[in-house]
Amino acid sequence: MTNDPISVTPADLAASPDLAQALLALNNAHAVELSWLEPSRLAHLAAQAFLAERIGQADALLLAFDQDADYDSPNFLWFRERFPRFVYVDRIVVAAQARGRGHARRLYQTLFERARAARHERIVCEVNSNPPNPASDAFHADLGFTVVGTGEIHGGDKTVTYLARALD
Repeated sequence: MTNDPISVTPADLAASPDLAQALLALNNAHAVELSWLEPSRLAHLAAQAFLAERIGQADALLLAFDQDADYDSPNFLWFRERFPRFVYVDRIVVAAQARGRGHARRLYQTLFERARAARHERIVCEVNSNPPNPASDAFHADLGFTVVGTGEIHGGDKTVTYLARALD
């Protein structure tokens, strides 16, 4: 099996219930960090995505949206209020058994290439600060992301750090 990113489309999810279930299981195993998804929501997000990619059946997943997406995430909307043009990484997740193989970095490199080709100037995302996610903090810092703000989600139950990385 290849370690190259593979597109995820609503048609792929509809044609392969096993794929859809595997990606939902991967996401929902990390719902604290990412937020829970139902099958219809995953299909909607894949349809709206600037980039929806996976590695393997469900070793890793990245969903990213540009500023024009039909998406109601408070974090996405935070960026939309501040930047006229961007690509927002909504979720990136690697299965426990697939960690340490460079999958997340490979997915980000694909995103950087596609965003540059579409003439985007920045990639944005958020990382949980409460509950903390130090591994994600370190990973994003290593990729060149810097802090551009903070926010509270769900009435303060969750706090996030907003990050951006300029594309060169």
